[in-house]
Amino acid sequence: MTRPVRPRAVVFDLDGTLVDSLPLVLRSIAHAIEPFGPPRPTMEIFSRLGGPPERFLPALLDDLRNVPAALQRMDAFHRANAHLIEPFDGANLLLERLRAGGVQLAIWTGRDRESCERLMNAHHLDGFFGAVICGDDLPTHKPDPEGLRELMRRLGVSAPETLFVGDADVDVLGGVACGVDTLLIRHGRAVEAPICAQSWRTVGSPFEAYELVLRCLE
Repeated sequence: MTRPVRPRAVVFDLDGTLVDSLPLVLRSIAHAIEPFGPPRPTMEIFSRLGGPPERFLPALLDDLRNVPAALQRMDAFHRANAHLIEPFDGANLLLERLRAGGVQLAIWTGRDRESCERLMNAHHLDGFFGAVICGDDLPTHKPDPEGLRELMRRLGVSAPETLFVGDADVDVLGGVACGVDTLLIRHGRAVEAPICAQSWRTVGSPFEAYELVLRCLE
C-alpha cells in the first residue's frame, strides 16, 4: 500500500496517459499553423496544450484572423491520421483490474467532447468510465480544478479517496488545487522542480504509472 487511503476513484487524463496520441496531436498543431508563420518548437507547442484548440491555438498564431483556417487544418489532419492513435500497452488491462477491484473510473481531458468520444469508442474505452469531463464541457480548463471537483461530485468521492493520473504540468496543478494526489508521467521530459515537488509521484512511462496505481489497491 503506497497511500494512507485506498482509492475509491481513479481519474485519468486521456492523451499521453491512456492513449498514445501526443505525437499526432503535436503534428496536427504544427500542420495547422504551418502556413501562417514561422515553425514553432515542439516544446513550445506542448507547453500551450490545455483545453480545446480554440483556447490554445491563438497563442501560436501571429494573426488571430487565421484561427478558423488553422482549426480546420488541425481537425482535418487529425481525422485523416486518427488510426495512428492506440492505447498504451497495459491500459485496458489496468482499467479492467481497477473496475474488478470496485474502483470508480473517470476521465478529465482537455480534448473536446466529440473527438474524445470518437477516440474512446474506437478503442472500446467508453464502457469503463462513470464520468467524463472534456475540454468543452465547462468554461474552465486545467489547471483550474473545477473539472476534477465536478468529477468527484458525480462519483460521490472525497479528495483523499481520489487519485489522478496525468502527463502534463497542468494536471499536477489542477490536482493540487483541490487536494487530490496526482501521479505525473514524464515521458522522458525534464519537469521543473516545483511541479515534481507538488506531484504525489513522478514516473517516466505510462507502464510505470499503471503498476503504481495497482499497488495502491494492495
